[in-house]
Parts: sequence; structure tokens; C-alpha cells
Amino acid sequence: MTTTALPAAAARRRGAALTRVRHAAVRVLAAVARSVAIFVPVFLVATFVTFSLRSMSGLSPARIQLGEEATPEAIHRVEAQWGLDQPFLGQYWDWFSGVLHGRLGTSWANGADISTLIGLGLGVSLSIATFALLIGIVAGFLLGAVAALRRTTWIDRAITGFVTLISVMPAFVVGIVLVVVLAVGLGWFPSAGYVPAEQGIGPWLAHITLPAVALSFDVIADVARQLRGGLIAAYRENYVTGALVRGLSPRRIFFGHVLRNGLGPVLATLGLKFPALVGASVVTEWIFGLQGFGRFANDAAQAGDVPAVQGVLVVSIALVVTFNLIVNLVLARVTPAAQRGV
Repeated sequence: MTTTALPAAAARRRGAALTRVRHAAVRVLAAVARSVAIFVPVFLVATFVTFSLRSMSGLSPARIQLGEEATPEAIHRVEAQWGLDQPFLGQYWDWFSGVLHGRLGTSWANGADISTLIGLGLGVSLSIATFALLIGIVAGFLLGAVAALRRTTWIDRAITGFVTLISVMPAFVVGIVLVVVLAVGLGWFPSAGYVPAEQGIGPWLAHITLPAVALSFDVIADVARQLRGGLIAAYRENYVTGALVRGLSPRRIFFGHVLRNGLGPVLATLGLKFPALVGASVVTEWIFGLQGFGRFANDAAQAGDVPAVQGVLVVSIALVVTFNLIVNLVLARVTPAAQRGV
């Protein structure tokens, strides 16, 4: 090869690399645009329905502050202080503009800022939900991959039976068993309470491990089932047969072709799992003595604190929208079908 051909070959390689980068950027931007086009209307409709909660409930801050024996004049005076005497659309716009700026209103029960109250509980629930999701992904991936690689064997049947068993075990039952065995019996973990990560990673992990494990069983089961089914379906495709004919190793076939094509159902499942974990933590928080997001939502609903319930719903909607956006971006980047626009 001549010396003049070397720079030309290097330039072609750089050009090909830049083309791949541009194509990847276009795919990601297209996925973002599609997701925004779907999620923005969903968020607007959901927030409008959420704000309509007060009108549908018939509740009033005057009833909470003054009691059931309050006079109509006193009720009108308190509602005017809260701006409830304004037209409905005007109230909605004031509330929605506050939501866009991170202000979720003021609690009817104690006059505290709802954003602050939710932030205190959300940190607890997000810690537990994130750890539970991580446990579920790691364990579910291992079980699902092994079951698919050893399909139709006793290992596959054993994993399928185990996954079916843990999928029907309620989180509160698992939590009680974990407290009795690992916390009270063996003393390996604290039985209740929460320590922020700022006070030490070790104590923080110790306090969130048992609640996270209790919540992770459902994630493990779903991830394992979806991954097993996706991988088995991918192994039946013609491109796997072609790879075998070309003499590619089983490891390369699995990681280079089968795994990427079998990830779609798992990622789609995870899109709903994380927000569901945050919402399902209320029972687990009661068992482990945690004041988290789920427990705050339950207390607000029990007290009839409509602005607090509205704030909980808005945060839940935002979590669902954000996490599904992330999942869609990962799908667009990882799975070959999404890269082809299928």
C-alpha cells in the first residue's frame, strides 16, 4: 500500500465513524421527539384531571380547619383565603403554573409547603425503589438468561417454578418474614428506621436493604419471565441460524445478536416497574417504620388533604413520564428493531 493510500483509508474510517455517530444521534432525537409528542399531552390531561379532584371530592379546607359545625360565612371566608372562590379555570391555571415552577401548593392540614413534605418522603421511597429495581434487574437477568440458555432442562423448570412462586408472594408478607429472620432473629439488619446517605453509605444501605428485597420479588419475576421469553424467541430467528453457519461462537451469538434482540420486552416492562415500586411502598414503609412517599400519600388521603393528594399524583405522573422516556431512549439505542424504525 502506498503512503498516499494510508491517509485516504484513515479518512474513510473517520468518515464512516462520523456517519454512525450521526445516525445514532438522529435515532435518539427521533425517539425523544416521539416520546415528547406522546407524554406531553398525557401529562396535560393527567394534571387537569388531578386538579379536578377537589371539585369531584366536595372537600374544603374550611371543613378541616373549622370542623363540621362551621357557619357558611366562616366557610366562605376560609375558601376565599385559599382562592377557591375564583373560577375553576383560573384556579387551574394558577395551580398548573405553580407546578411548572416546582410549587405544588400548601397543605390544608398544617399549612406546610407540599413540595417540601413530598421531597422528604420521596428521598426515602426513591432510595428503596431504586435499590429494589437494581436487585430485580440483576437477579431477573441472571435467572432469565440461565433459563433461556438451559431451556427445556430441569434448570429451566426449576427457575420457572421459583419465579412463579415469588411472583405470588405479597411484599408485606416477604417484609414480615425478612424482619423476623434477618433483623430480629439473626440481627444482620436493622428492623426499622431510615438513615440518609449523607450520614454514611453503610448505614443507609443497611436500612434500605430489607425493604428493597421485599419489593424486588415482583421485579425479579417479571424480568426473568420476559427475558426468558424474549431470548428463546430470538434464538428461533433466521439470523441465529446464519450466525451458527458462519461459525460464530455461542458467546458471540448470545451477546452480539440474541441478547440485544431479546431485551425489548424486558425494557418495556421496566418502564412501568419503577413508578409502581414507589407507589407500592406504602405497606412496606409501615412494616419497616419508614416515613416515605407512599405513607405520606396515605396520610394525606386519610386526612382529606386534597392539595397534598394532588401533589402526590403530579409527582407520580412525572415519575411515570420521565422513566418511560428513559426506557424509550434506551430501547432506541440498544434494540436493533428500534434502530431500524420497526
